[in-house]
Amino acid sequence: MICNHCLVAFHESGFQAGIGRDKDGEWLVNCYKCPECKRFNLILICGENDIDLKTKKVTFKPIKVLDIWPRNTSRKPCPQQVPKAISEDYEEACLVLTDSTKASAALSRRCLQNLLRDAAKVKHDDLSKEIQQVIDSGKLPSDLSDAIDHIRNVGNFGTHPLKSQSTGQILPVESHEAEWNLEVLEELFDHYYVKPSKIAAKRKAMNEKLAEAGKPPMK
Repeated sequence: MICNHCLVAFHESGFQAGIGRDKDGEWLVNCYKCPECKRFNLILICGENDIDLKTKKVTFKPIKVLDIWPRNTSRKPCPQQVPKAISEDYEEACLVLTDSTKASAALSRRCLQNLLRDAAKVKHDDLSKEIQQVIDSGKLPSDLSDAIDHIRNVGNFGTHPLKSQSTGQILPVESHEAEWNLEVLEELFDHYYVKPSKIAAKRKAMNEKLAEAGKPPMK
């Protein structure tokens, strides 16, 4: 299985505890301790015992399987280069996605606006106009430019102007809007924070080598 804390795969070795039965079925908790990060993963299972009439063998068949600790977001972790205020909104948007697409989309819109203000240095306005500022700047690759423009389209900002004017407000969402917002945020994180950080690290390493050789640093 994959540890929901550190995302490292490990062989399942844990214990199971029975909780009891209600009208939904038999409830169990599986507990696994990740050998890498030493943290527990708790999984809640509801199912029914199935009896093979020929062999009389009893098999437990799960009906519901829920990650209860930690919650599995099914999204990759936010890069460490992303500022905390932005990463917190992104991570919470991922966390609540399966429970409330409205809440997830509201958090991701606010996350996008804060990202554009921090990384793209847009002039403060409503989100739709800030997106347009970035597109007009011509500094984004065309695929990313199209992707953030599509946030306005898939979110139907024209019908729901508060999505642009009051980011973070819980409002109706269109099909796949919340998921699309998260996809675009991940691409923007890579463009604005991860790639520049990697280039800066490579430049630093090269300048150190040049200094050792008695040569001037890269310009």
